[in-house]
Amino acid sequence: MWWRSASFILDKQQAEGASKAPETLSISPPTQSSMADAFQNPNPKISAYYQSRAAHTAVVTSDWLAQAQAAVGFQTDDQIPSETDTRDSESGKPFSVIDEFNNWRKQPDLAEAVAAIRALAAVIRSSQATTMMELEIELKKASDSLKSWDTTSISLTAGCDLFMRYVTRTSALEYEDFKSGKSRLIERAEKFGEISCKARRIIAMLSQDFIFDGCTILVHGFSRVVMEVLRLAAQNKKLFRVFCTEGRPDRTGLRLSNELAKLDVPVKLLIDSAVAYAMDEVDMVLVGADGVVESGGIINMMGTYQIALVAHSMNKPVYVAAESYKFARLYPLDQKDMAPALRPIDFGVPIPSKVEVEKSARDYTPPQYLTLLFTDLGVLSPSVVSDELIQLYL
Repeated sequence: MWWRSASFILDKQQAEGASKAPETLSISPPTQSSMADAFQNPNPKISAYYQSRAAHTAVVTSDWLAQAQAAVGFQTDDQIPSETDTRDSESGKPFSVIDEFNNWRKQPDLAEAVAAIRALAAVIRSSQATTMMELEIELKKASDSLKSWDTTSISLTAGCDLFMRYVTRTSALEYEDFKSGKSRLIERAEKFGEISCKARRIIAMLSQDFIFDGCTILVHGFSRVVMEVLRLAAQNKKLFRVFCTEGRPDRTGLRLSNELAKLDVPVKLLIDSAVAYAMDEVDMVLVGADGVVESGGIINMMGTYQIALVAHSMNKPVYVAAESYKFARLYPLDQKDMAPALRPIDFGVPIPSKVEVEKSARDYTPPQYLTLLFTDLGVLSPSVVSDELIQLYL
């Protein structure tokens, strides 16, 4: 249930009147210019989710170290550049939920699921329906359209399902006139969007007690929520160092090491195969998640499973930072029991056509290899996830 969210922590902090306004995520969508190609997947053989993720993480080139060193003196703030909130009202274009979704997801710090939530809220505001039934049908079609945009994105599907459940969950609507009922839906949609936008900061706050001075943290790939956790710890003057895996094949770990260098956090870059070699020096593993499943396990970037196996064998805690809108009604039994999400693989040399290349972008980590999950619903053990899922979808 979303009313149980720990967002009250931020609300209380703001109510106490801090002299400095807290950083907030810009929620103004970019302009709708040049959107004709945005909703088309240029390469259907590769997951659209990983195409957009690659564009946002901006795979670091060979001179990333020089960039990181030069960036140390730059201002480090994670706010999204302000964008003009203008709409092409004179064009008379019919509203498209895909266009709206693509507008929102252009913001690199905005999660794909939150972009979908904002787009669905816009569906309600722009709807020409005259009855609640028509509006709910229109909303359902828009949700299905977003989910079919990329069927491999777990957080996108989970975010749409949770939005539909949260916004339309009331029996009082059928007893009200349509105008007030629509206003109620818009109010719920905006509230859901606010909760979702706060999630990352709440997780960062809740996880601070687990980061202690002198600790070494191993991270895998680039996760925006993990980056937020580490950024807040650095702002709190905690003394720690980070081991970043390279994150092949898209090398997202290079970007994370770049960002940490800007914060003056001691960071060491590891090749992916050096995890077991370096695990003796590690105090904890901290990873993000593409999705949290009913068993309490996670689906995340390829390599997470083997890192968790090594950490478990050496009695190192494995922490997962994940927003509750990534809680999905899935129950994979093995690595192949989920829709494949493909991404391009560049080995730097030609590969013979007879050689098969594994292009799967993610793996499944069972709950027995995870210690705790840091979520905006609180700090959870893997066994509690199924209970929280029931609460969310009731």
